[in-house]
Amino acid sequence: MTVGSVDLTEIQQTLNQMQNAVTPSPVGTESETFAMNLAQAASDVSSPGDLGGTGDAPLFGEGLDGSEGTPGVIDGMSSAGGSDGELNLIALLLSAQEGNGTSDVSGSAGEAGSVGDDVVNEASQFEGVPYEWGGTTPQGFDCSGLVQYVYGQLGVNLPRTSEQQATVGTPVDNLTDAQPGDLVFFAGSDGSADSPGHVGIYIGNGEMIDAPHAGTTVQVQSVSSAGPVVGIRRVVPTESPSASTVMGNVTVPAEYASTIEQAATSNGIPAALLAALLSHESGFDPTAVSSAGAEGIAQFMPATAAGMNIDPYDPTQAINGAATLLGSYASKFGSYADALAAYDAGPSAVERYGGIPPYAETEAYVPAVLSKAGLTSASGVVS
Repeated sequence: MTVGSVDLTEIQQTLNQMQNAVTPSPVGTESETFAMNLAQAASDVSSPGDLGGTGDAPLFGEGLDGSEGTPGVIDGMSSAGGSDGELNLIALLLSAQEGNGTSDVSGSAGEAGSVGDDVVNEASQFEGVPYEWGGTTPQGFDCSGLVQYVYGQLGVNLPRTSEQQATVGTPVDNLTDAQPGDLVFFAGSDGSADSPGHVGIYIGNGEMIDAPHAGTTVQVQSVSSAGPVVGIRRVVPTESPSASTVMGNVTVPAEYASTIEQAATSNGIPAALLAALLSHESGFDPTAVSSAGAEGIAQFMPATAAGMNIDPYDPTQAINGAATLLGSYASKFGSYADALAAYDAGPSAVERYGGIPPYAETEAYVPAVLSKAGLTSASGVVS
């Protein structure tokens, strides 16, 4: 499909290749952000103007609710136009690129195996930077400015002051339980136990890296040298997100993995196929709502969800509902490709055309989901 001078299919394929080339990295790293942006961009290009929800085909064809789509409309652009479409596509590509950043900490993230270690590695780059009251850049830091900047480089937004930073994350009971990357708070000369005036980044073995006070530089020092600790906060998980499962080419959040596996098994479909569908539809976001009104992790239209007596915003109900539909379509049509086409455009459209209907959205949707599942049209025949 071409919009103006932009070939959406080519860009979508390129984005999928880029996305598959990104090695999964710990939450909060630049590589993880880049991968997420690529996934969203690939999804947006394959289903422009929509999350590609179930029965929600605003570009072409009919949905499961029986409504007819309107060909040629893509979030305000049409096949007759192109300038707005080109700008939107360029913006998608740039948003993915911007998430990549220039720091090499994302590379070390996967090797270190700990998000907390990534925080320490990032902070260590600034040893020797002079203390500057109110400083928030590598030209000069105060204590909370250093913390905010370091975490910001890893994609975690923290408030500005030590008092505010002491309210984020989860508390750690004592220094014995502290892990690298935790924030260690002190009363400081201008604070108290309730309003800490100093903060450092714990690096392990009773040491931290911080910007102590005027006349000093960012440095490693013992925690005890800064006075009594009045609070410790864990802002990000210290361990890499190993509590996730890879299905096909999709990394599935831990909270949905067992539900997907059970639902897929119960309905005779590969777990990777169901995971790929959910990833493509919503990026595993149970609160997602498309521009056409499709809802939840599986992007059900309200009428479809009501007909199945499920709450589209309940991930368990929605995942099982999606598996039920996908399994029934696979059994009916004999291939996973046609089952996906029915999920996207409606079963009657697949029946009418004897396979994947000639709707650009659906023609892009099917191979994109199969690719995520690690399947091809040839390998996607139901046995």
